[in-house]
Amino acid sequence: METKLLKRTLKPNKWVGGVCGGLGKYFGIDPIAWRLIFIFGTMFTFFPFIITYTIMWIVVPKEETL
Repeated sequence: METKLLKRTLKPNKWVGGVCGGLGKYFGIDPIAWRLIFIFGTMFTFFPFIITYTIMWIVVPKEETL
């Protein structure tokens, strides 16, 4: 059985940092849903969502290219 690892995606699922694309791939949810969560979360509580996205951008590794 293969272990699932959270990785930031590369294009075409990458918009800014690839975090939402990676979350979508990891949880099996459309990346647009994650983008909407971050957008609406940022509109109502700015700093927690911006900080979370930035930390994930730094900490979560990129996907490997073949």
